[in-house]
This record gives sequence, structure tokens and C-alpha cells, in this order.
Amino acid sequence: MGLSGRALLAGVLSASLTAGAAFAQEGEPIKVGILHSLSGTMAISETTLKDTMLFLIEKQNAAGGLLGRPLEPVTVDIASDWPLAAELARRLIEVDKVDVVFGCWTSVCRKSVLPVFEELNGLLFYPVQYEGEESQRNVFYTGASPNQQAIPAVDYLMNEEGVERWVLAGTDYVYPQTTNLILERYLKDKGVAAEDILINYTPFGHSDWQTIVSDIVAFGSTGRKTAVVSTINGDANVPFYRELANQGVKAEDIPVVAFSVGEEELSGFDTAPLVGHLAAWNYFMSVDTPENAAFIADWRAFIKDDKRVTNDPMEAHYIGFNLWAKAVEAAGTTDADAVIGAIVGLETPNLTGGVATMLPNHHITKPVLIGEIQDDGQFFVVSETPDLVPGDAWSDFLPGSKDLEADWTDPVNCGNFNTVTKVCGAAAP
Repeated sequence: MGLSGRALLAGVLSASLTAGAAFAQEGEPIKVGILHSLSGTMAISETTLKDTMLFLIEKQNAAGGLLGRPLEPVTVDIASDWPLAAELARRLIEVDKVDVVFGCWTSVCRKSVLPVFEELNGLLFYPVQYEGEESQRNVFYTGASPNQQAIPAVDYLMNEEGVERWVLAGTDYVYPQTTNLILERYLKDKGVAAEDILINYTPFGHSDWQTIVSDIVAFGSTGRKTAVVSTINGDANVPFYRELANQGVKAEDIPVVAFSVGEEELSGFDTAPLVGHLAAWNYFMSVDTPENAAFIADWRAFIKDDKRVTNDPMEAHYIGFNLWAKAVEAAGTTDADAVIGAIVGLETPNLTGGVATMLPNHHITKPVLIGEIQDDGQFFVVSETPDLVPGDAWSDFLPGSKDLEADWTDPVNCGNFNTVTKVCGAAAP
């Protein structure tokens, strides 16, 4: 089926939204693609990211745009449909002639659109935590890699909570599978026995959690401290936490640390049963900094709702957008090759009081925060890394990856350079 047929069946909305501000500047608009799910199972998380991009574009236009030109958002709905995401990414670049794209949430979405950005030499800023094991020249990863979220979360549970048994529960796709492969290897390296690790996967949108939660309860009934490390994505989280509460699973007994549940998802929950459970992110709305207070105030003024929350992927879009804007200004053009050449080493403030730096591997520096869910749907920070953590594209805990590094600057210019064989594109021995 072609694009028009898929778009019709999926109810895709594709619209160019022009900025409302009047411009004295001359020049054609700089078009910014927004590639997110506004319907389907991932809409619970991604709709806010579309709104965030419209907010950032409006603020940039109010400040004079870029290079004396206004920014024009071009928004599409990928409808939680990954082949459709690739089709619409191509349409954004080839038909709408966007200069940059901000989008995707799941890794299967990102993997689906990568060939398009490589073929057409487009720019993608990806704002969500992911499994690593990738570094592409045309992609900038502003969410966390495993060493900036998953590994610190496990360290916290092991060292501070005394956890000895581990349930790795995830949605059945590449991000949870690869992250859990890394975590399983990491746990075993730490001396955890295979029988003390339970791994479970469920499809997107899974709703019947009774048997799985019963299995978790049974696994945690040995008298040894048990925790759930959750890479469950999208609206499946709602019935998952509801079933935990139905079966009397409390945070003090079997804590859950989530990598895809933040303030936006909690705003639709009855949070009472979730109090005390954890999430690992690089930003929480509750962080008390002047930068964050200003961001929240501006966001609520834009969205015209003083109840709307902020979350980690929103901050990742904020960081990515600002780094892209700085690179455009530094390069004096929106040309992809020029922006790629200018962006490495650029810095921009994050919202937690630190600085995000674009690294040669196209990842950024981040703090790592562990937050405890409160009854108001916010997080109380119980742990924070003392220093910013550089994002690692290739895991140190997988044999095929530990010898690989990514560096998109001269003379390496490679996303998977083998430091042993000194060959680009070769897997580790």
C-alpha cells in the first residue's frame, strides 16, 4: 500500500503550521519536521513532544528566528506505525523539504527511519532513552544511553535497596531486548546467578497483566529482596501498575524502577498505588533550578494550562533544539553536512543546572537521577550522580561492543570504529 492509502487508513494528519509571529526578516522559512505519534499506543507519550516542538519553535521565532529567517513547523502523525514513520520521514525530507527532523520515541521507530535519513542526508534529533549499540552520522541522540539510565538504576537498587533478585520486564521490541541483554550481562558480572533473573516481554498495548504480576509475586516470595526493572512502553503501563496494586504489590516489598514512565504518563494515573515506586531519568519536573522554573512557566503559558507537566523527553527536545540552533548559527546555514560539522563540542544549559555537550559520538552529557513517585504524580529525587555522565554509544558489558567506539570527527569519522583492529565498520572479535 502506498503512502496515501496508509495515511488514509491510519488517519494521518500532515499539516504545515506556520508561526504566528510577524517577521521583519527576509528569506524563506526554515522548515522543522516533527515526526511523532499523535494516535495509537504511543500517543500517551508522544503527543506532548509534538507540543514541545511547537513551543520551542514559537520561542525561537519570538527571539528573531534563525539566520534572519522564521522557523516553520511541519507536523505529521506516524500513528504508532513504524513503516508509516519511514514513509512520512521520506515525505518530510523529499516533499516538504524540511531542514531538520525532531521525532520518534521507540527504537523500532528510529530503526525504521534511519535508512531514510542516511539515504537523503537528513538530520534527526532523537529525544528518548534507548538501548545504545548505534551511532549514525545523521542522528543526534539526546536521550539517555544505557550507561546514563539503566546501569545507574541497577546500581542504586543493588547498593541502596539491597536487591538480590531481578525481574526485567519489557515491551517486545529492540530497546527492551537490548537493554535487558546489557543488564543481564551486567548483573551476572556482579555475581547475580541466572536463576535470580526473570525476563519477560509483552506486546505493545498489552492489557492482561494478571498472570505476569502473579509470576512476579511468586518470584519475589523467597525472602530475598526483589525488584522489577521496567522497560514497558506506552499505554501498557496503565494496566501494569493497576494490576500490581490489585495484587497488593507495594514499593517497599517489590519496587519497580521504570525507564519510560514520567510525569506525563503519571498525569493519567491514579497515582496512589504507585507511591514509592521509582523511575530513572536525567530530568524531573520537580528539580529546583531557575532554568527549570522558567521553562515550566513558559511551557504552561504556551499550552494555556497551568496543570500541564514537563518530563525528561521534553528536556531532551529542548536540549537538542538548542544545540541544532547553535550549530546552524555557527555554520551560517541549515545544510546538513555543515551542521554535522559544526555541532560536535557545542554546549547548551540543561534544566537541572548543568551543561549538555554534544560529543563526537553524537550523544550528550547528562546527570542521572533516580526519582520516587509521590502522590501528586511528581518525583522526589533520591539519588543523583555527582558528575555529568557522557553518553556511551557502545556498551562496555557486551563482548561484541566493548572494543567499539563512535567518533564523527576527523580522522576517525566512524560510528563503530574497532579500537583493537583499527578498522571502521568491523565487529569486535
